[in-house]
Amino acid sequence: MDIVSSMLDLMRRLPPTKIEENVDALMQISPDYADDLSGNVDQPLKLRVDKATGKEYLACVYNQDGESYRSPWSNEYDPPSEDGPVPPPKLRKLEIAANEAFDTYREMYFEGGVSSVFLWDLEEGGFAGVVLLKKFLTPASPLEPSGSWDSIHVFETVERGRQAHYKLTSTIMLQLITRRESTEGSSSDAREPATWKHDGEISLSGSMTRQTEQDHPVQDTISHVQNVGKMVEDMEIKMRNLLQEVYFGKTRDVVHDLRSLDDLEKARKQRELQKELVGFIKR
Repeated sequence: MDIVSSMLDLMRRLPPTKIEENVDALMQISPDYADDLSGNVDQPLKLRVDKATGKEYLACVYNQDGESYRSPWSNEYDPPSEDGPVPPPKLRKLEIAANEAFDTYREMYFEGGVSSVFLWDLEEGGFAGVVLLKKFLTPASPLEPSGSWDSIHVFETVERGRQAHYKLTSTIMLQLITRRESTEGSSSDAREPATWKHDGEISLSGSMTRQTEQDHPVQDTISHVQNVGKMVEDMEIKMRNLLQEVYFGKTRDVVHDLRSLDDLEKARKQRELQKELVGFIKR
């Protein structure tokens, strides 16, 4: 196994809540592989503000040039970068339309948050892009839950006559934190303090990646926005259902296996009833 594969394998075993800190630590250990690591590890999206328009946008490796990030609204880098790549005029026009479309999508499904779309040409023909979505759950008080949702949808498009082939790779990163009020009690053990306090906090986080390839008809350039939009919409619905049914459902099952909600007396009566029913059946 090469060094990059070992680093990626290690990242999969480290806590998801500390992705940025772990990536920085690995980059310091092996600076020669920093670009390979940052390009293969999805990190939480960073929120920035376009100084020219005052609008918020998302920053990631796909709109980064050194320490600068390109805004999808003004097409300018902050801090300014003379050599920062920008899409050609035709692709830039499509990028503007895509940002407007996904801004509406974001409002419909997320009712808030921030979205950004970035496009670039492929050397072998066609073009590629990334659709970014981020939503914060900001608590109104310290005891309310908090969290964040990050969507990263990277796609490649190659036109084949009146059809276009799309390859979509979607990653969703979810973080939830719930807190409970401090509780107080007393201890019967003389070795323990007379009273104790406990602040409860549960952190649940992780990421999920899925891929799909589809062919769709293309009538004009704007058709790409419609086709990619439909694919992203279907993928997010599918992944959200998986998160809810599989991951959260599994967590609930594990908790129930570890600690029953029923009291001992109720469980005893249920066992006695079962024995009584078995006795009737055997007669």
